[in-house]
Amino acid sequence: MDWNSHMANTAYLNKVVDARVLALAEKGFPLEEFIRLRLGVVIMKDELEYKREVKWMEEIDISFSLAGLAPDGSRFKVQNEVRRTNGDLAARITSTGGFMDLDARKLVAPPPAVRAAYLSLPRTVGADPILTHPADPILTRGCALAA
Repeated sequence: MDWNSHMANTAYLNKVVDARVLALAEKGFPLEEFIRLRLGVVIMKDELEYKREVKWMEEIDISFSLAGLAPDGSRFKVQNEVRRTNGDLAARITSTGGFMDLDARKLVAPPPAVRAAYLSLPRTVGADPILTHPADPILTRGCALAA
């Protein structure tokens, strides 16, 4: 909570990370598996759009969808929508990131099963943010909307 008695901006980021971790665990990739693979998920940019406030102790639902994926899967764009229980959109968080080899400390293509888990996510609705933001240096290197 912040001084206005609603959810603080940093709390949105913490909540969507939790939702992403849970979704990937449900697809067979809990944190322990990423550690075993020596693979990390790194976020290089977050964009938050606030639509409605979330008040103290208010329940929320968080979606997790794929907005784009590089052909080799090394870079991605994902989106979370935070909704109040009445269905109102409270916030939309769009994040750009990639997969990092935890030993080499550089972006790498994930194993095929991890790439398949991302490809199995629901897709974002509307315009492809990757194609409408061609100056995004993280995604422009061969990135296209995942089919």
